[in-house]
Amino acid sequence: MWKTLRISILLYIALVIGVTSWSTRARHAEWKAPLWVTVYPINGDGSEAADNYIRTLKQTDFHPIESYFIKQADIHSLKVERPVELKLSEPVETAPPEPPNAATGLSVIFWSLHLRWYSWWENNFKGPSDIKVFVLYYDPASTPHLQHSLGLRKGFLGVVHAFADDSYRDQNHVVIAHEMMHTLGASDQYDLTTNYPLFPEGFADPYREPNLPQTKATLMAGRIPIDLETSKMPSSLKQTIISPKAAFEIGWKY
Repeated sequence: MWKTLRISILLYIALVIGVTSWSTRARHAEWKAPLWVTVYPINGDGSEAADNYIRTLKQTDFHPIESYFIKQADIHSLKVERPVELKLSEPVETAPPEPPNAATGLSVIFWSLHLRWYSWWENNFKGPSDIKVFVLYYDPASTPHLQHSLGLRKGFLGVVHAFADDSYRDQNHVVIAHEMMHTLGASDQYDLTTNYPLFPEGFADPYREPNLPQTKATLMAGRIPIDLETSKMPSSLKQTIISPKAAFEIGWKY
């Protein structure tokens, strides 16, 4: 009985969020006004370092992401002054549900519903929010390797794993922007097995001579090809571009 009740509640929350998502999708399709993106900081490992870092965060820290989307939109001739506007919420105490280990149909559906319920329940931001990005911060000294981040178009939700250190701030921005693009409908441009960028869509300048090494990454590949087997993560958004394919996928039509 309790399981049935829980599922019913999750379905109801999903319906409520679905209505909100429909409104966001309509605004997204038009690209006539900024989409509101809210960043929710979370202490991912319970460390003092992550706590201290989160306390120092300011809304202006995320302005480089806004500036990046403004520049890329201009390159793709999108006629909107500011595509996205980022806001910073108060810290969230509870971590989002982790995706299932075994990606079966029912487990993924249940996890997706749970995540939508979580985003509704933990929303402590008072203003409008089209896209919610929950950023879990970790002390790099004790957590040198991070889990995979994700972005869901259904629900316009992102879950980002980031390092709680100023020296990683620019790389954190790359991951946040990448997952934001997923919520808008952009697909990955790298081999899911090797993480190597796909050719040609995952190469920022696929037809340059010599072809390798590349100097930049596409945002949806997330890595700069160095040779036929090696690639590296860009140090900041300045080393990335939004490719024509990704621009088309998010509605920056040609």
